[in-house]
Amino acid sequence: MTMNDDTTGGGSAVTVRGLVKHYGETKALDGVDLDVREGTVMGVLGPNGAGKTTLVRILSTLITPDSGAANVAGYDVVRQPRQLRRVIGLTGQYASVDEKLPGWENLYMIGRLLDLPRKVARARADELLERFSLTDAAKRPAATYSGGMRRRLDLAASMIGRPQVLFLDEPTTGLDPRTRNEVWDEVKAMVGDGVTVLLTTQYMEEAEQLAAELTVVDRGKVIASGGIDALKAKVGGRMLRVRPVDPGQLQPLAAHLDELGLSGLARATVDAESGSCLVPILSDEQLTTVVGAVSARGITISAITTELPSLDEVFLSLTGHRASAPQDTVPAETREEVAV
Repeated sequence: MTMNDDTTGGGSAVTVRGLVKHYGETKALDGVDLDVREGTVMGVLGPNGAGKTTLVRILSTLITPDSGAANVAGYDVVRQPRQLRRVIGLTGQYASVDEKLPGWENLYMIGRLLDLPRKVARARADELLERFSLTDAAKRPAATYSGGMRRRLDLAASMIGRPQVLFLDEPTTGLDPRTRNEVWDEVKAMVGDGVTVLLTTQYMEEAEQLAAELTVVDRGKVIASGGIDALKAKVGGRMLRVRPVDPGQLQPLAAHLDELGLSGLARATVDAESGSCLVPILSDEQLTTVVGAVSARGITISAITTELPSLDEVFLSLTGHRASAPQDTVPAETREEVAV
């Protein structure tokens, strides 16, 4: 499995072409293409089971793809896994540090496993504990840390080897807003230092805060990609929210609005949580058309509002459902761990 040299140039830190991965009858990835520019954050969004975590596991050499090709920091993920592991970092949903060891020893141990000289490993552990505000807890076992402290320690561990590319798989799952903001600040600082980040997240605010570009995956396929503003434009200039008095009219209303073919860009979607139907519109004339069509159908409306689409509504419009928390799961018996 190889990739032509000309596909990895042009400032791409991560290049993926036609990536496929099966778990039995389930196709976790179905021909995924992806490019991440050096020194930027690529946000990968998708509902549960979309294939996000499978993608990260392949790119970080934890599992191998069935077909396709992937190149990270100039290394082929299948043919050059040992070299690749020296230039990447990985933080998953849950902290993976050794809870019996103090924070400092966790970082020092990882530094030595990465073949850092003892003096360098010590200095790097001290530096990162200070950077992540963990110096006061350096000698305490990680088991005594709060959830936010463990997450910061996990991020610090992923930075020990000064990675060129960092994979963050749901890095702020379960964190309180203050700690989440601290993690965001650290990710921004890493990117400022030249690190390339591939971020999977279910938090739309997190994607908007950190990502320069987004890739939306669903059922193992890339269904949209580009800048945030470009994706918002893809589903229309404004979002029209129509709330019928009878929630039972939501599906018929969405189907009727689809028949109008207003924007030709995205389908009307049902937001059951708010009891509304969302449809992208591009002009005031389309707004008038919707109001007239709803009235003609005899559907009683309690409210109609227009607003710029949020990233969450973009996601809803593209996938047909909202982002939902935790990751797609992979059957334990099908995980292919790669020996270090």
